[in-house]
Amino acid sequence: MRHGEQFGGEAVGEGDVALACARLLVDSLVSFGMEHACVSPGSRSTPIALALARDPRVNLHVHLDERASAYFALGLGKATGKPIAVACTSGTAAANLFPAVVEASASRVPLIVLTADRPPELRGVGVNQTIDQLDLYGRHVRWFVDAPVPSQDGSATWTQLAAEAYRRACAPGPVHVNLPFREPLVPTEAGFESPGAEATFEGMEVPPGPPPAEQDVCALRGTVRDVERGLVYVGGLRVAAPPIGWLAGRLSWPLIAEPHSGLREPGTLATGQLLLADRSFASSHAPEVLLQFGAAPTSRAALDLAANAGRLVIVDPDDVVGDPHRRAELRVVADASATALAVAEGLEARPKTTWWREWEGADAAARAAVAALLESWDEPFEGRIAQDLAAALPEESVLVVGSSMPIRDLDAYMLPRSGLRVLANRGASGIDGFVSTVLGVAAAGAPTFALCGDLTLLHDAGSLLWSARRGHDVVFVVANNDGGGIFSFLAQRELPEFEDLFATPHGLDFARLAGAAGASHARVERASELAVVVEGAAAAGGVWIVEVPSDRERNLSRHEAVGEAVAVALEGYRVSGPSLGGTN
Repeated sequence: MRHGEQFGGEAVGEGDVALACARLLVDSLVSFGMEHACVSPGSRSTPIALALARDPRVNLHVHLDERASAYFALGLGKATGKPIAVACTSGTAAANLFPAVVEASASRVPLIVLTADRPPELRGVGVNQTIDQLDLYGRHVRWFVDAPVPSQDGSATWTQLAAEAYRRACAPGPVHVNLPFREPLVPTEAGFESPGAEATFEGMEVPPGPPPAEQDVCALRGTVRDVERGLVYVGGLRVAAPPIGWLAGRLSWPLIAEPHSGLREPGTLATGQLLLADRSFASSHAPEVLLQFGAAPTSRAALDLAANAGRLVIVDPDDVVGDPHRRAELRVVADASATALAVAEGLEARPKTTWWREWEGADAAARAAVAALLESWDEPFEGRIAQDLAAALPEESVLVVGSSMPIRDLDAYMLPRSGLRVLANRGASGIDGFVSTVLGVAAAGAPTFALCGDLTLLHDAGSLLWSARRGHDVVFVVANNDGGGIFSFLAQRELPEFEDLFATPHGLDFARLAGAAGASHARVERASELAVVVEGAAAAGGVWIVEVPSDRERNLSRHEAVGEAVAVALEGYRVSGPSLGGTN
């Protein structure tokens, strides 16, 4: 239909028709359950931007930078578990969504990506701000459709597009709807109303995973039933599964849970990663069966655990294939809670074994040794920063942790506790978009805190500059070691180009960065001050950067000192306590 033709009995333009169809799309998405949308400024995206802005049921978040917008949507999706729309104009704007689409795909976050585009007749002819957007994100999306150009008889098409997009996003993961719009893009009448959708919709929900098949439950139960020297390991889970703890208890197996599994609670090992990092203990305590839930382990020590276990079986609710060594003899793609319950219900509770008591005693010995050592250091140590922050946060709050060293430090040092939700971008494990992700999590409503390194914050400083004055409440705790601290733990540290190519010191003043963004800043010089400063920042409200200075070389040596203290404690426990590595 061309400008001036009839729509609903009145003369309307191309922009009116585009807006009408875009409103049908948005109305249908909202009817299914979409509550939030993110949008960036652009001309070609005018119809979809107006449709989102004019629907009072949509919580709209406007971002200057498309990459930031997509990561903000990612954070909202992680926090709420519901599909989030992210809309942008054509060209490189759509390409800037790609990193967040990759993370959403790898970590199973529901996103509905709405990219505006030129109509088919303007593609491939050198028109400004036009790239090939067909299948732009490739296999990283669950579904792609190049929508038709809006027309007066397209009502059913747009409601069907919305239904399929929402359904596929609930898989969960990102979907891509490419929206070609013809000019003129601005509607002729501000009050123009699109015809209502003919169908009514019931809300859809993102499932925690498919139900377990009976044959898989039987196979798992048969694998674990008669094994005493077993261990339950929980990697990253999109949805926490408390019944895993009940299953571990019935088996009398130790339970190691990574913080972003949602299960680092009382009853799990407090120093599981430190025990695994002790070569003597790990070699004498390789389990006969390792029952892994969720994603692959984060730490090298836990990866070695999976590689050296007698048998490896995995319950994989999101089909992330967490088996880098390709050792799993069985991988069950099913809801973790339902599977753990079904397996446990068919087992008799096993009395506590020598194997279990060895792990429990070693954990207590290591925990006491580490606590004494950390308490003796007055200046902040990055492991203690992670431990103290996790312990100090209020009930029902969210801690978003950055990749590189912060997630590893939290994994090694966070003590079990309840009432804290930990989120992380561990699908593709990048540091990009972290600030935006945290702000998106905060927009979901829970008290939000973040732990990251200095380079992670700087990588997404544009989001801080744009969003710090927009009413968000977030406390960023930043371990500032003037560079990439994780590389000090890797072989690259021996290279003559280490500082310039890997450590990349920046020398930037975080107080000035915070001031430019309109955020507040505090600096913590003593380890004992962190909890008090974070509590005060949260009470004051707004966006805060709590900077904790750290020296990279000293941080490395103190990680090594912790390992030595654990080794000494385990040797003392071996001499005075149960025989480590003994048979049952």
